[in-house]
Amino acid sequence: GGETLLGSVVTIGAYDGVHLGHRHLIAEVCERAQRLGVPSVVVTFDRHPASVVRPQSAPLLITDNDQRLELLASTGIDYVALVRFDTDRAHEDPTTFIEEVLVEQLHTRSVVVGHDFHFGRNRKGNVALLTEIGARWGFDVLGLQLVAEQGSDTAVSSTRIRSFLRAGQLDEAASLLGRQFEVRGPVMHGDGRGHTLGFPTANVGVSPEMLLPCDGVYAGWYERPTGERYRTAINVGRRPTFYENAPYSTVEAHLLDFDGDLYDEPAKVTFIRRLRGEEKFNSVDDLVVQMGKDVAATRQLLA
Repeated sequence: GGETLLGSVVTIGAYDGVHLGHRHLIAEVCERAQRLGVPSVVVTFDRHPASVVRPQSAPLLITDNDQRLELLASTGIDYVALVRFDTDRAHEDPTTFIEEVLVEQLHTRSVVVGHDFHFGRNRKGNVALLTEIGARWGFDVLGLQLVAEQGSDTAVSSTRIRSFLRAGQLDEAASLLGRQFEVRGPVMHGDGRGHTLGFPTANVGVSPEMLLPCDGVYAGWYERPTGERYRTAINVGRRPTFYENAPYSTVEAHLLDFDGDLYDEPAKVTFIRRLRGEEKFNSVDDLVVQMGKDVAATRQLLA
């Protein structure tokens, strides 16, 4: 807010996922900033621009704001400028945004963006426009391919990561993210059925704008606010044994070797491996037998 920098190297983007392609680009920003002796800055938005520009087709998110900001902080960037994105901003002439934010507030000397970067009215804010304005105000512009690492030609994109997650391909998603996929949310008061089945589960309230891996049963980890981690069998789905047409998938985590109350505390659930698809069982007994197998598989996998 408010303060101006006496020079900076800047990147702008949605940065959903803060994946290896993003990190490669941010490393370039940090390196240039060090060379020029000025701070490095990520300019990003308080929501995904697509959720305002094309709400019907906006992507589900890989990271929520908190996780995205934590991940950005872990890259070594000096500042993150979180810009409000609303309909006014979506219709703004991109030149206005560049001059107000990059020139007047950040006194930018260099801008690094993905080569296909675009923003603002009619998507006119792109590398060409940035370059043109940079010539006027004295900053240079680099449009980079988003790749995983030096020497790799695999383009990393949030879109590819989403499609791997939708297919339950967690290893592939993790190799592009540079970490295991994680969802967050408060533990909700569910319908208490887990206790009667002998498998108490924490019902994690993940926001409907967040991406979940495809329905099924997963082995993973559950982290409490204290930092304690538990091996966990995770069910993502509509619970077809109990509900005909649930409106959206839920995340239910059965913590191994934990007994206690988790209600209302924030949960972090990390997905490691998909064990099976979601099935509808003929009886509760069949379900309980299968859950026993899922727990055993989880214990073995995460041993």
